[in-house]
This record gives sequence, C-alpha cells and structure tokens, in this order.
Amino acid sequence: MAKSVPAVVLAAGASARLGMPKAMVEWNGETLVGRSVRLLKESGCSPIVVVTRQELLVEIALECKDANVVVNNEPEAGRTGSIQAGLMSLISDKGKTPRQVFIVPVDRCGWNISTIESLIGKEGNVSPAPSGHPLLLSDIEKVLSASKDESLREIISISKINAPGEYMNIDRPEDLEGLN
Repeated sequence: MAKSVPAVVLAAGASARLGMPKAMVEWNGETLVGRSVRLLKESGCSPIVVVTRQELLVEIALECKDANVVVNNEPEAGRTGSIQAGLMSLISDKGKTPRQVFIVPVDRCGWNISTIESLIGKEGNVSPAPSGHPLLLSDIEKVLSASKDESLREIISISKINAPGEYMNIDRPEDLEGLN
C-alpha cells in the first residue's frame, strides 16, 4: 500500500474543447475527480490534494470529501502551476517536502489501483506504459522552482515502466465514448 505517498489530483483546466469541466464528467456513476480520489484513497495514498479553479471549488469539494481541495488562482498559466499549488499545499500540511508525490491529471483516467501499486517503491520520476499516468514524482524541488508555464517534460526526465492501465485522454466530446 501507498500509505506514505501523498497525491495531487489536477482538476483546474478550463476544458474548453470538451465544453464542460473534465473533473465533473461521470463514468460508471462517479465523477472523474471523485474516482481519482477514491482510487488513491483505496491505494493508501495520504494526504490527497485536489487542485482546481475558483469557479469549481464548491462542486469539487462536495465530490472529494476525502481530499484537501485547493485553488490555483492562475490555472491558465499552465499545468505546472497547478502541480506547484498542490505541492505547496502538501508541504504546508506535512511541514516538510515529501520525498515522492503522485501527480494525477483528472482527464488521464486509464489507471487503477494496480497501476499505483506498480509504481510504489520505484525511484526517480516514473510513469506507467502504456497509460502514461499517474506520475510518481521525485524531483519536487525542480518542479517547485520552474516557471508555471513550463511543461513537465522540459523540467524533469520521466522513466516508463510496464504497468496495468490504458492510455485515455478526455479532451474532446468524442473522447467520452471511451468511457462507456
């Protein structure tokens, strides 16, 4: 189990191409953000932080009672800014920088508990192949010192391991067909 590994769920995107908040998309009777938090909790991850935008704060908080929900005040600046907001929340909560953190984009939902279990105990920045998510992040200081608009791929190198899961990216209305 992942008892000592905290997690940050990224749910602050504008979802312009999808036309609705990705975090609130329903899949098998639960929202994508609710599913992410549930699976992380069942995997033993703690604490769990969900980063969202101001206008989704109440909806996300109601969906994620087992997580600390924080707002990225500049979500349009880039995904790295949301990761930084989540990491800063974890640091203030724990009183220190964690050694590793799971980074879980809400729209990359092809993973499950077995995926998390495959990543636990790995060293470095590691993500599963073929799904690509979640990311087990070790280079926390590098990410914290980066610009909010820098891509994670520009900041750190990520090793891939074989792990359960499938590649899924909920970005456009036609991507919702993959959830059925």
